[in-house]
Amino acid sequence: MTEPVGRRERKKAATRRNIADTALRLFLERGYDAVGIRDVAAEADVAVTTLFSHFASKEALVFERDEDFEQRLTRAVGDREPHEPIVPALRREMRAMVRHCASEGAAPTWHMIDTTPALREYEESMRLRHAESLAAAIAADLDLPPGTTACRTIARFVTDAHSLAREAADPDAAVDEIFRMIEAAWEVTFPVASHSAYNRSATASTTTGGTPGV
Repeated sequence: MTEPVGRRERKKAATRRNIADTALRLFLERGYDAVGIRDVAAEADVAVTTLFSHFASKEALVFERDEDFEQRLTRAVGDREPHEPIVPALRREMRAMVRHCASEGAAPTWHMIDTTPALREYEESMRLRHAESLAAAIAADLDLPPGTTACRTIARFVTDAHSLAREAADPDAAVDEIFRMIEAAWEVTFPVASHSAYNRSATASTTTGGTPGV
């Protein structure tokens, strides 16, 4: 009998989560460099080939939510309300992501990342990849070519906001401060888009009795 797709996907997700949780626990207990792929596979009770079917590298085990974070950024652009400008939508999503990573429970993991060169390098390359995906989403929204420099620059500012705010004494305030600068850069670079978004917001608020941009 063929296993239902929904059940199969849930089992795959559970296996992936188990591998990632096991790896993180071992890394924090013994130290990242002291734990090998075979150690993780044995502790998670899976074959090494199964581990690699879910994670392409040892570093990827630490960033299990990599793809989720990337999709959250692009969805913040593509799935926002018709009247909402892009930058506020990205600010809201980035604030949620920073709060998750700046929580007390995440501190040991980020200390490990910050003090392990291989993980720092992986995190930087991951952030660049997220920026390219976000730039493509912004360009598509504005009907611009995918490689538009302005879109790539704004996207890089947004993804860099994550590490800057995470390290700040007040992450929420840091997100707001960084996004005020991003908003200013956006308005200079895309004045027509900013004006159109504000007009759409104003029209919607007139209908609903709300305040533009809030």
